[in-house]
Amino acid sequence: MAVGNEPANPLAKGIIATAKQSWGDLFRWKQRVIVTNELGESHTEWHSPEKLKNPISLFMQLSARDWIYFLVGLFAWTADAFDFHALAIQTVKLSNYYEKTKTDITTAITLTLLLRSVGAATFGLLGDRFGRKWPMVANLILLGFLQIATIYSATFEQFLAVRSLFGLFMGGVYGNAVAMALENCPTEARGLMSGILQQGYALGYVLAACANLGVGGETETWKTVFWIAAGLSIAAGLLRACFPESRQFREVKAAGRHISAGDFWTETKLMFIKEWRMCLYCIILMTWFNYYAHTSQDSYTTFMLESKELPNDAATRASILMNTGACVGGTIWGYLSQFVGRRRAMVLAALISCCLVPAWILPTTESGLSASGFMIQFFVQGAWGVVPIHLNELAPPAYRSTFPGLAYQLGNMVSAPAAQIVNAIAESHLVTSSSGKLVDGYGPTMGIALAITAVGIAVTAALGPEKRGRSFERAGPAGANIIYQGDVEKAVDGASIADLKVQAVTEIEK
Repeated sequence: MAVGNEPANPLAKGIIATAKQSWGDLFRWKQRVIVTNELGESHTEWHSPEKLKNPISLFMQLSARDWIYFLVGLFAWTADAFDFHALAIQTVKLSNYYEKTKTDITTAITLTLLLRSVGAATFGLLGDRFGRKWPMVANLILLGFLQIATIYSATFEQFLAVRSLFGLFMGGVYGNAVAMALENCPTEARGLMSGILQQGYALGYVLAACANLGVGGETETWKTVFWIAAGLSIAAGLLRACFPESRQFREVKAAGRHISAGDFWTETKLMFIKEWRMCLYCIILMTWFNYYAHTSQDSYTTFMLESKELPNDAATRASILMNTGACVGGTIWGYLSQFVGRRRAMVLAALISCCLVPAWILPTTESGLSASGFMIQFFVQGAWGVVPIHLNELAPPAYRSTFPGLAYQLGNMVSAPAAQIVNAIAESHLVTSSSGKLVDGYGPTMGIALAITAVGIAVTAALGPEKRGRSFERAGPAGANIIYQGDVEKAVDGASIADLKVQAVTEIEK
């Protein structure tokens, strides 16, 4: 961050005051920064943003160890996304297999999304309490076995039960994977690496679509895609088991320090008391984001099969190109957010996607749908590319597994009916296709839903906080940051752990 000496007003306190200040800051190029000197004295200044750097030079800032943790986190998130999309892109096949409507099949998606928040809370707290490694390993391996259980579900009721349990374990992956992947990234590279990491979701979709294309359109072939998904999840879990625990947990263990359950829960309680407004804000933001993604993506293959009357292979190819746009867009917009700011990047990408809605839903050919799908997801996932690092910077440093994962999955829980809503409205409102037939109205339904959610994201991000560049690399584990006034031994221990943290004098708070 460039050095600046222009004084700025202190950070506003209160929800309304913060929203007003955030709105004003959105239109000011410089960033409001809290500067703390060696004596602990703080004041607020305006700092100019960093200049854009060559992405190659940013890649080179990561050490071999940093790359290992990042790539393992990316692989875990990709496998998680493949697991989810293995169902979403095969709705028609599963509808035929179980002799249910497409809306009935998307009930499984709703149940999965509803229970992901439980998994996020459980595995996030385990990750912040005991370390990222083993909760993540167990989580991924169990996901693989649940994919296999889905294959052997003989009735629709069994299928729904297994997918509900699957949702619980799926919810635990995101928080631990993102925290592990980004916690060691250099500050200047965070935006770029966040954009790449988030596109594990789009990459999982691309791989699932490729698998669906490879196995063909026969009804029974859905099982083959689920076998592949199971293999990827188990492989990701075994791969994570091969590498060490995150640094802050190793340091505490090496120093012989013990963090008791009481310490952990005391700090967790204090964190929620202090940060409940930030938690609520992030949940609202992620609710918009999850509606944004699920309404634009989950039913897109069905839209091309039913409304555009494309064959299975053509619809799958168009889906692959659509999510290729997502991978490219997320990377570029994440990179740009390091310069233009996290909130500006999200607002711009969301508003541009609104303008592309007509071009997205009106084409009738495979090439037209592929091109428009590429562009819409370039901006949809472009906005999403900023999310991992934005949530990590807003999160309390000791809770970067629990906070981002829980905010993300609670947003998923609220948006759980998205696919069902789209399918129900589309199936009840018919439109005329290019062939003159009456078909389900997926195009108008998805277009209106995307426009509403994009505006919601733009408004919520514009009025919310930003902590771009915040230091969290050497934050102690949860429970290690309690200061005890009546227990000298624990007070000294807490201070010594604090000494391990990064010694930077500038803490960017907005």
